Amino acid sequence: MDIYKAKGTTSKQAHRNSVSTLVAAAAQNDLVVHDDLAKAQEELGRVKQEISSYSKTNYVLECDVRYLDSRIAMLIANRMALDEQGDLADAFEDAEVPQKALIEDRRIQQYSNLFYILQSEPRHIASLCRLVSISDMDTLLQTVMFTLYGNQYESREEHLLLSMFQSVLSHQFDSESEFGSLLRANTPVSRMMATYTGRVPGKSYLKHVLVESLRDIVVHDAPNLEINPHCIYEELVESGMCQPGEHDIMSLPAVQRVLQPRVGQLQCVTENVLEALLASADQVPYGVRWICKQIRSLARRKFPEVPPSALCSLVGAFFVLRFVNPAIVSPHAYLLVKDVPTTYARRTLTLVAKLLQHLVNQTNIAKEEFMRPLHGFFEVHRERMNEFLHTLCNVGDFYDTLEFDQYMALTRRDLSISISLNELYHMHALVKNHIDILAPGTEHHLRVIVDELGPAPMPVPRREDYSFELHLFNRWETTIRDLSRTLMTENNMTRNDLLYLETKSIFVQLLRSLPELVDQRPVSLSRVTAAAIESNDPVLQKKAVQAQEMLAELETLRIAGEGNQQNLLADEIATELEHLGNTRNEVLAELKNLSGVLNAIREQHDYLRSQLDTYVSYLQNARIAGSTREGSCSGGLSVVSIGNRDFKYHRVRTIVIQRFTYAQFERDGVIKHSIVPLDRRAHIYFQLVRPRPGTYAITLNYKGYQTSIVEMELNVDDLLEKAHHDIDVLDFEYVQLSVMKLYAMLRRAGAKRK
Repeated sequence: MDIYKAKGTTSKQAHRNSVSTLVAAAAQNDLVVHDDLAKAQEELGRVKQEISSYSKTNYVLECDVRYLDSRIAMLIANRMALDEQGDLADAFEDAEVPQKALIEDRRIQQYSNLFYILQSEPRHIASLCRLVSISDMDTLLQTVMFTLYGNQYESREEHLLLSMFQSVLSHQFDSESEFGSLLRANTPVSRMMATYTGRVPGKSYLKHVLVESLRDIVVHDAPNLEINPHCIYEELVESGMCQPGEHDIMSLPAVQRVLQPRVGQLQCVTENVLEALLASADQVPYGVRWICKQIRSLARRKFPEVPPSALCSLVGAFFVLRFVNPAIVSPHAYLLVKDVPTTYARRTLTLVAKLLQHLVNQTNIAKEEFMRPLHGFFEVHRERMNEFLHTLCNVGDFYDTLEFDQYMALTRRDLSISISLNELYHMHALVKNHIDILAPGTEHHLRVIVDELGPAPMPVPRREDYSFELHLFNRWETTIRDLSRTLMTENNMTRNDLLYLETKSIFVQLLRSLPELVDQRPVSLSRVTAAAIESNDPVLQKKAVQAQEMLAELETLRIAGEGNQQNLLADEIATELEHLGNTRNEVLAELKNLSGVLNAIREQHDYLRSQLDTYVSYLQNARIAGSTREGSCSGGLSVVSIGNRDFKYHRVRTIVIQRFTYAQFERDGVIKHSIVPLDRRAHIYFQLVRPRPGTYAITLNYKGYQTSIVEMELNVDDLLEKAHHDIDVLDFEYVQLSVMKLYAMLRRAGAKRK
């Protein structure tokens, strides 16, 4: 099922399919099928799980990078103490994972109950989003978006998350008294929506739709498309083409000669972006469209007098301003382009986003004089934008599907989430703090669990935090075991109806396990059971005997006797197999699409990891520089293991001059060749050290180890001699380094010391 497409199935058809699916699920309980469809579904499940895992990791990395970015800004402003620099760098250093703190089994069972309730009853999370402080909001959103509902391509979790959104949005709209203030402030709701659209489906959509038009803007020689007359005038004054002191700038011929072509070019590049957006309504993730629908519906009910254009503007405030525009303004951060945009390209991207914002907000351009030349652009495209935003809202609801998914969840024993220790404790603390509002009644299941758990444990240090699989179940809900009785009770089915469906499902499973019979037409039921009995698989043989008995019972009941009735059953089985063939093609298509998504999210992970390592290296270098100013390092005896040999050497007042990540050396061209495995490169770093006055050495180190793996003394004269003989490779055992790049690095280090 593609949960990101508009729902179009009728309720009657959906009900019939739901019952068939339940019966088919029961038929598979003890028969494992290994046909192409099953293999594709298994691989698809693995890819989805890996996407969810990377998505959560990348979100944490993004938060870490933003945090370090702000701390480094403080360091540059000389507002961070030396010991704080070291503590901060050490906190983000990779190290050997210490022994995991185990949670006793009884508490694990209680946490399993707690998180089952939180996941399956999203109203509790919706209440927490309104109750928690701003400081707790980011951690809560991380747990909700990437842990509790982390399977972003699984319909049940996605629909539960959207149900939570509906509750939060409804409360937000009820609390607003003026239409103009809706979704404008930076509220918990806006942060929730930003986090939701920043998940994998949203980013994949942005990359697919925007990448070509943005690459055309972010070129190496991007032109200057500034259209603010005052800025143009300043450019002309600096170039000597205008005299300073003019007042009526717009009327200056020189300004107009520059302005008019730029307006045309800016319109052209903006139209390229706009056309890509307007043609993409069917590609927008279902969840994003459903949120658009809720925004319009809630606003229409709260403010019935508001015109349709204003409703479109409100939807656009979410879709364009909070979802699309951030990617346009910062395409490099979204990995839509490889190179950091130039100054001119950044300004053009900002202007494109500004034009789209004006188009959505429907503001009076007279307020910004330099926008007046674009009046025609807004007149032409405003109605088209409104139609697009209106189309986004035209999606079906998911309530019937969610009811079925929740029902199916009761038959499953594999519900689980991947959660870290601190996420577990943090959510426990939040629920405990607000339990009187979340569950005021003493008999409420949530309160019972929280009371049993008692106070929440304190968070563990970053290096002691670890993730584990938490299996979910609810001790107050009985797993559906007698499926036949349940279906007859709740779906008005007779026993004969159910017997017919079960017989058909078992024959389908048998045929899927006997691929040599799948394509034979007409389907011979006796041939299928005979082939299964002759197989060496005892489970298959047992199913074949069961199928024979059920077929005989149907014949006794005159539901599928010899002749036309049995032919009808065989035809239905053949139709089901054809449907499964189509399903296989759909699964393979989805697998191909999500494999591309997985590759993209892996690239983002590598980029964020590299950025984080660079920041940590910067902090380490700052600490080294600070400690060098305060005093020298002590000496001692060290042991370096290379291969199977240990080398002892004396460290005499070794001073670390600078530290570099593997990615930095690779990016700067210092590394010319490497035999370091790809999965270990992120853990490698280099240090330029001064073991004694007047000499330099370079070391290759592995994170978590106290000693370097390889050391080599660097002599400027030797490097120059190699360069003179056109030797630009220095063998460093595991990597080959550029002689000229190393020489330049030493020159810079020497200049800094002077």
